[in-house]
Amino acid sequence: MSQPVNPAYIEQQRNEITEYAIYQKLAELSKDSKNREILLNISKDEKRHYDFWRTITGIDVEPNNRTIKKYLMLAKFFGLSFSLRLMERGEEGASQFYDSIAVDIPDVIAIKEDEELHEQQLIGILNDDRLNYAGAIVLGLNDALVEFTGTLAGLTFAFGNNKIIGVTGLVMGVAASLSMAASGYLASQEDERDELNPVKSAAFTGIAYIVTVAFLVFPYLIQDNPYYALGGMLIVTILIIAAYTYYISVAKNVKFSKRFSSMVAISLGVAVLSFGIGMLVKQVFNVDM
Repeated sequence: MSQPVNPAYIEQQRNEITEYAIYQKLAELSKDSKNREILLNISKDEKRHYDFWRTITGIDVEPNNRTIKKYLMLAKFFGLSFSLRLMERGEEGASQFYDSIAVDIPDVIAIKEDEELHEQQLIGILNDDRLNYAGAIVLGLNDALVEFTGTLAGLTFAFGNNKIIGVTGLVMGVAASLSMAASGYLASQEDERDELNPVKSAAFTGIAYIVTVAFLVFPYLIQDNPYYALGGMLIVTILIIAAYTYYISVAKNVKFSKRFSSMVAISLGVAVLSFGIGMLVKQVFNVDM
C-alpha cells in the first residue's frame, strides 16, 4: 500500500501553478517589453517547478483562482510593482520550507535558488507611473494632511458650525489643489529625469491633494457635532497615512513604522497647535457662529 502524499508538497505544487498563472497574466498587463519578458521567463520557471512537484506527488492540482484574481486586481489598481512586491513577501515562507525538506529532497535547493533569482529580477520592475510619480503624490498628500488637519481643527473651535467648516474646507481644498498642481508642474520641469511628464506630475499632485481633502472634510458633512467631526477627521488622517505608508513600504520595500510615526506626529502636532490657535482667535475676537 502506497504512503499518502505529504499535504505540504501538494500545497507547494498548487502555489507554483498559481504563480505561473499570475505571472502569465501580469505579463499581459505590462506595457513595458522588458518587464513583460522578465515576467514570462519567471512564469516558465514556475511551471517547471510545478512539473517537478507533480513528479513528487503523482497528481495534478488546480491553481488558486481567488489568489490569481486578487493579484491581478491589485496590479490594476495599485500598480505592477506593488502586486509583485506583495507576492514576493508571501514567498518568504517558501524559502524556509525548502530548507526544511532539503535533506529528503535535495533538488528543492535548485528551486530555492530560482526563487531568489526571481526576487532579484523583480527588483528592476519599477517602471510604474504610480511609483515614478510617487514624489508628486507625496507632495499633494502630505501638504493636504498637514495643512487641512490644522485648518479644520482651527475652524472647529473658531466656528463650531459643521456646515460652515465643511463648505469652507471644500472651497479652500479646491483652490489649494489647483495651486499645488501648478507647483507640481513647475517643480517637475526642474526635475532632470526625462521620464517625468510635467502635466502628469501636476495631475498626480492635484488629485492626491483634493482626494485627501475630500476624505478629511467628509466627517463634517455627515453629522452635526463639531467635536465628533474633529475626532472623525483625525481618525481618517491616521487611516490615510497608514494606507499610503503601507503602499510605499511594499512597493519600494522600505520600513513602515518610521515613515508612519513621523507623518502621524507631524499631522497631529499641527492639528493640536491649530486647534489652540482657533481657541485663541475665538476668545480674542469673540467669534460665535
